[in-house]
Amino acid sequence: MTDAQLTRSQPPAARAAPGRLWFAGLGYALAVLFTGTNLATPLYAAYERVFHLSALDVTLLVAVYAGAVMVALLACGPLSDTVGYRPVLAAGLVTAAGGAALLAVASGPAWLYAGRAVQGLAVGTCSGALTAGLVLTEPRGRQARASFLAAIATTAACGAGPVLAGALAQYAPHPRNLSYAVEIALLIPALAAVAALPAGLGRAGGRWRPRWPRLPDAHRGLFLRAALVSLLAWAVAYVVLALVPSYTAAALGGSNLLVDGTAAGSLLLVAAAAQAGGRRLGTGRALAFGMMGLMVGLAGLIAAGATGSAALLFGAIAVAGAGQGLAFMGGVRQVNEIAPAAQRAGTVALFYVLTYGGSGLVTVAVGVLATHLGLTRAVQVAAAVLAAACLLTVLAGGRAGRTR
Repeated sequence: MTDAQLTRSQPPAARAAPGRLWFAGLGYALAVLFTGTNLATPLYAAYERVFHLSALDVTLLVAVYAGAVMVALLACGPLSDTVGYRPVLAAGLVTAAGGAALLAVASGPAWLYAGRAVQGLAVGTCSGALTAGLVLTEPRGRQARASFLAAIATTAACGAGPVLAGALAQYAPHPRNLSYAVEIALLIPALAAVAALPAGLGRAGGRWRPRWPRLPDAHRGLFLRAALVSLLAWAVAYVVLALVPSYTAAALGGSNLLVDGTAAGSLLLVAAAAQAGGRRLGTGRALAFGMMGLMVGLAGLIAAGATGSAALLFGAIAVAGAGQGLAFMGGVRQVNEIAPAAQRAGTVALFYVLTYGGSGLVTVAVGVLATHLGLTRAVQVAAAVLAAACLLTVLAGGRAGRTR
């Protein structure tokens, strides 16, 4: 019997104390890991100036991160089931510290690409095991609560990273280094929490082999719609995270790194709040409201670039953030509802591969546009195209629902 099975066989009172510690430790590790993934966001404008990066270079940094996440997801999900969560999480957190160190000492673009790739490998290595570990260690066995808290914590931490880095870069010494040093320091207690986990947590045995994602035979239309919604939601988030700090400076005629970081991070902070507030929404309504929020927010982003209004810019990002949170939540629910039990792992893996791959390609396309049209016009064109794609997705979903 594994440690996890032994713990589950004990009465609730006997397992509550260690369960709370394991659960809290995994939650802390998840929050620190995902906070670190977007620390670079408010610093992109500084990197552009110091390392002479173009908007395309910045979006390629996002694409490199997304590609590394996909590779690690495919490789390390099965590995976690084979050897257990503790060694995989320990390796992933050490990798995250290595990525932060590369970014902290970056002296040129190659260092930035290497750091972002290593961060992506860390996130892909840890994300599945962290989420599953939270489910297994929830003191009262409430799996739905654990999954929901993991999703909220992930989204909120991704949004908190740019705000933290922006504040440190603007008002503390060593603006291009300090936030990464803070991340490395915060990862040390996370490693200690992982080391305290039961050795057999999550271990299912068997041999390791990559799990190639599979499209479910039934409900293909529903799956593809959910994947497209998730792709669009994260494409908007990636464009905001990669380009909005520079876009904010161009639109408002100046740059404050805390303002830039807050502008980018607020999208995901609002997304987390929207997920909490819309928890009881049905899947269909979450998808529809999410797409509408994205369309309105993208229209506001276009107008903010034209008018240079700070209030309009932050309002547009907030509305888009609410839409992003609801749309992504609805997409995840849709996939979990239709995935066959025997194909669940492959179905979810394909959903995330399409999300990361598609949204990364969209972000790079915006970077290519920026080299020809300029940053403000490129973001406006991308926002218009993404809004049109959201509208077509809503219309197609409504038509499919009437047909069924």
